Amino acid sequence: MVTITINGQAVEAPEGTSVLDAATAAGVTIPTLCYLKDLNCIGSCRVCLVDVEGEGLAASCNTAVREGMVVRTDTPQVAVARRANLQAIMDDHRALCATCVRQDTCALRDLASTFNLADAPGPLPEPAPWDADFPLQRDSSKCIKCMRCVAICEKVQHCAVWDFTGVGPSTKIIVRDNLPIAEAGCALCGQCITHCPTGALAARDDVSLIMEAILDPAVETVVQVAPAVRTAWGEGLGLSREEATPGRLAAALHAVGFDRVFDTDFAADLTIMEEGSEFVEFLGSDAPRPMFTSCCPGWVRFVKQHYPQFTAQLSSAKSPHQMMGAVVKNTLAAEADEAGRRLFVVSIMPCVAKKAESELPTMATEHGPDVDLVLTTREFVSMLRADKIIPSLLPEEGLDDPMGVSTDAG
Repeated sequence: MVTITINGQAVEAPEGTSVLDAATAAGVTIPTLCYLKDLNCIGSCRVCLVDVEGEGLAASCNTAVREGMVVRTDTPQVAVARRANLQAIMDDHRALCATCVRQDTCALRDLASTFNLADAPGPLPEPAPWDADFPLQRDSSKCIKCMRCVAICEKVQHCAVWDFTGVGPSTKIIVRDNLPIAEAGCALCGQCITHCPTGALAARDDVSLIMEAILDPAVETVVQVAPAVRTAWGEGLGLSREEATPGRLAAALHAVGFDRVFDTDFAADLTIMEEGSEFVEFLGSDAPRPMFTSCCPGWVRFVKQHYPQFTAQLSSAKSPHQMMGAVVKNTLAAEADEAGRRLFVVSIMPCVAKKAESELPTMATEHGPDVDLVLTTREFVSMLRADKIIPSLLPEEGLDDPMGVSTDAG
């Protein structure tokens, strides 16, 4: 252990610890933007600057503590330098906050407000061309070159989709080898979206498509909700755990305009039966071990793109939400036809990869695609906000039978 002084307070920290981590452990807040603990400690944003006695200003995220070090985080010089660095970032950022999907969760916007920054004096940068059909969308004009997407994709997800060129002000984040994003081995896990501090990365927004279906009297809209969404949907609305119940989720979905509300857990029961039966056959064969599940489309994409030698070992069963779509369309199609309506099945899922999965030609029958549209949890929350629906005020409702019932064994 070494002892350093932070803002006049003696602090003990393990040797090799960064000043940032030592300060955080001591209850001292230092703003960060590009920092990702143990993954991205490059000090590129210069927002975490501190004053080290005898050395001047230094990035706290990649400056290691040493015995006797004296650090100040609250001097006027530190405040002025942080503000200037943030202003430089904002001057090269297309700050259209009112229409940005990350307006409520943007780290840059939060810091810009804290430091009372001014609008950029010059013209805003324009976004580079991007594949509008790909489920993952990128707006380069909002990128602050923090490298967080590069770090999380390479070091955690092991896809290495993102890269960079240039140094200093000329740095640019690119798709590796300048490939089209659809050819770059992206598993659509969504981790780069989650770790992007701005709105540079986002899921493709398909809300307008489902609103068209809901407003069409000739369409019967059926929605299914993933188990993960049941636990996460209230977070974006500020609901407590007691308020964000499955009953209020069902009520909110009906209030938005969906005709029927089901739970993907029903199809998870079907999936374990299908995969279980396949596994029994697998055990009696000489197929190479092991057999891999096909429940997660992100996992399936990862295997096919990065470890294609294991593709034959994937289960042939559809994922639960696709299986649910197929069952819904086969079960309810005749009833909808008699009523002069067509079925439109929507999945609300936590995963961007399911958007791509639902668009695969193999995921279709005589009734059309198993799932017509996939929305993320964020898109569902935006629908509730747009319709001014306050779920905490809604009486709880049950899921529709029989496909709203499950054993939870899946």
